[in-house]
Amino acid sequence: MIGRSLRRLPRQPDTVIISVALPVMLLLLFVYVFGGALDAAGGRTAYLTYVVPGIIVLASGWGAASTAVAVAADMTNGIIDRFRSMPVRAPAVLTGHVAASLAANAVATALVIGIALGLGFRPDAGVGGWFAAIGVVAFYVLAITWVSVALGLLAGSPDAANGMTFFILFLPYVSSGFVATDTMPGALRAFADHQPLTPVIDTVRGLLVGGGADGSDLAAALVWCAGILLVGYTASAVIYRRRSAR
Repeated sequence: MIGRSLRRLPRQPDTVIISVALPVMLLLLFVYVFGGALDAAGGRTAYLTYVVPGIIVLASGWGAASTAVAVAADMTNGIIDRFRSMPVRAPAVLTGHVAASLAANAVATALVIGIALGLGFRPDAGVGGWFAAIGVVAFYVLAITWVSVALGLLAGSPDAANGMTFFILFLPYVSSGFVATDTMPGALRAFADHQPLTPVIDTVRGLLVGGGADGSDLAAALVWCAGILLVGYTASAVIYRRRSAR
């Protein structure tokens, strides 16, 4: 099932563009169009250092959203009925989609980091810091992908699944990913400070360019990811069992 999901990716150019090319385009947009205005004191180089962790997490959201569409397509095109007649364990179908999402996100993240390095991004993390940052990002991707799987199972069509993942794509913009939360109005700042992506992004930023993650940010990021993963996985299992039994 993992191989099946991976082989489908090159046959879906729109998915590849959204999951891989779009984060790179957003990186260039924020650095070269908004960078000078958003960090007038430090200039584009300083803003590049600040924004790369946010772009990495944003790229994860786009990749997870495409998973919801793929799951919805499987649930509506009759392939699940075919799988039910074969010796295929039910969780394997969903696990294949999740594993493919992790692989696609790994490629997108590597591409974003590679281009950021070419633009002047200079992280000061050691080997341990890099592995810790990759681990936090992978944990977040795993959690948010299972939520996307649940949304794809709920959706009545691939188009509906695409719309249902809007909030996943929107959350990074209302976080510390692109500007510091203390520059936001009161109510918006309160939301940005207490939503899951802010501690995830702050942890990745601290590990890569801040000399180490803040303990409270790391704890909050892990708790949020664990909770999201538990909810997403449980919901996916329950919904899939009900829909595939029809």
